[in-house]
Amino acid sequence: MPAPQSHRPPVDLRLYAVVDPEHAGGRSLTELAREVVAGGATIVQLRDKMRATGVMIEEGRAIHAVLAPLGIPFIVNDRVDVALAIGAEGVHVGQDDMAARDARRLMGPAAIIGLSIQNLAQAREAPVDVIDYAGIGGVFATSSKDLDHSPIGVLGLKAIADDLAARAPGMPVCGISGITAANAAEVIAAGAGGIAVISALSLQKDPGAAAALLRGIVDMALEKRGVR
Repeated sequence: MPAPQSHRPPVDLRLYAVVDPEHAGGRSLTELAREVVAGGATIVQLRDKMRATGVMIEEGRAIHAVLAPLGIPFIVNDRVDVALAIGAEGVHVGQDDMAARDARRLMGPAAIIGLSIQNLAQAREAPVDVIDYAGIGGVFATSSKDLDHSPIGVLGLKAIADDLAARAPGMPVCGISGITAANAAEVIAAGAGGIAVISALSLQKDPGAAAALLRGIVDMALEKRGVR
């Protein structure tokens, strides 16, 4: 039986830009966020596994100040406390982070809650009644983050996306890990509604142009699938 659907509007995951100080190419995360949104990013996440909480909050507030007037949701990876301090639109949790249900209780009914899903078992246990989207992967190998499992490939992504669609029709999903302009269309063809990227934007010579290229590929692939 399908899970009850949220009254929150669907999250636009077409180009999910993740900004991370360890993979920023020497750029300010605030400026990087500004550039990728100008190029077509539809949502931005702060992922910071290395810096002190106070630094994360300070930079997060600066990024949020850029994104809020543009209507671009700002998500914080893992750290519900930081998301609350910033006033971010939501939080993304992994399988070993705070439980999605606890994140929902703390963040409130209007927040965006995302969940990483790596396999079918996790998909079938996912609390689809409290999350707003799923990040599926790692799809491909990547140097931007450590994977504790082998890449699932586009077939693995499709199996998980199909399972989630059966349980929660219309729930947005995006592919995570190792996605580039060369393979983004495959990810969309396999059932994702968008792509989450770090290096394919932040480590490029012109992040704004890279964002525009990826957004165009995603939009074209969605149109080919008949998704508008």
